[in-house]
Amino acid sequence: MPETLETLLQSSLYTDEHRLFRQTFRQFVEREVVPRIPAWEAAGLAPRALWKRMGEQGYLCPWVDPEYGGAGADFLYSAIIDEELARVGANIAVALHSDVVAPYIASYGTPEQKARWLPRCVSGDLLLAIAMTEPDAGSDLQAIRTAARRDGDHYVLNGRKIFITNGISADLVIVVARTDPEARPAHRGLSLIAVEAGTPGFTKVRNLHKLGAHGQDTAELLFEDCRVPVANRIGEENRGFQYLMEKLQQERLVMAILSQAMAERMLEDAVRYAKARVAFGQPVASFQHSQFKIAEMATELALGRAFLDALIAAHMRGEDVVTRVSMAKWWIGEMANRVAYHCLQLHGGYGYMEEYPIARFYRDVRFHTIAGGTTEIMKTIIARRLGL
Repeated sequence: MPETLETLLQSSLYTDEHRLFRQTFRQFVEREVVPRIPAWEAAGLAPRALWKRMGEQGYLCPWVDPEYGGAGADFLYSAIIDEELARVGANIAVALHSDVVAPYIASYGTPEQKARWLPRCVSGDLLLAIAMTEPDAGSDLQAIRTAARRDGDHYVLNGRKIFITNGISADLVIVVARTDPEARPAHRGLSLIAVEAGTPGFTKVRNLHKLGAHGQDTAELLFEDCRVPVANRIGEENRGFQYLMEKLQQERLVMAILSQAMAERMLEDAVRYAKARVAFGQPVASFQHSQFKIAEMATELALGRAFLDALIAAHMRGEDVVTRVSMAKWWIGEMANRVAYHCLQLHGGYGYMEEYPIARFYRDVRFHTIAGGTTEIMKTIIARRLGL
């Protein structure tokens, strides 16, 4: 009996309860998300109504402690949500909001900050972003120039951030800023400061026009003598870099999850198309070249899924998986880009048409080898942790 891609790539991590949740969430996505993707792509962001709807259904920050309105669910529920949105090409920054930014508040926030912000993160009333990248400081976080000068009970922020996912939609932006300009090494002078939308001196300059991921906004942000209460600092002063290093493990794991899910969907679609499309009197899938390409991609996807599952399990056990996460982030991201290229080629001219999802996937997945740390930075981390 032939093996299907679905059985070949089936994860070993999920229980029956997880699978039931996936089925329910997939129905929600097909009903509430898929029909509206073209409109969100055209608008350059998803509407607040979607975030509210997801919050009502418990699909935002499901891991948050019930004390703050969450379900206290394990990380696999987040992985399911991230996978299912990625599989339909829904470029909504849910993973960023729920699994990248909110954990900073949960891990390093004061009880007052958690009570003030986390329930609204869960409900969809408070959308999050994190502002690291600057025009002259991308992967090199030590080069951050945005300054936060202490003035009594406030910080005065001055600086510019760029490529900030969800920056236009966000109600609260965690800004990485320099609080000690004399610190040596430089990374010891960084802090995390939460800035609320509408704060005088905080300007959302523009929604950037980019190659792909059109359904989520990506902003340029400006801070000009922006006064923020010291009470909005997340964690201790000058320990921001340490907090970033601790949380980037999960951020990069999430990126690998998104890349894997998108690649699996692209191959499923390409196989279905190649079986149906006839050229020279026979299905495209019957040509040896097509079969070899599909076999190669299926092999890489199976390897990616096995590695990713093991990595998720280790992360959930609380292990230090920075080296393996860095491997997964770059390799699965690059693999997804190879899959996008070959799947579009299997579609022929139709793959270049916007009506076919592969065209959008092809654009969108390119982002995955850059965001959250470039492929080159991931290789540098691996080399350093191997003692090179």
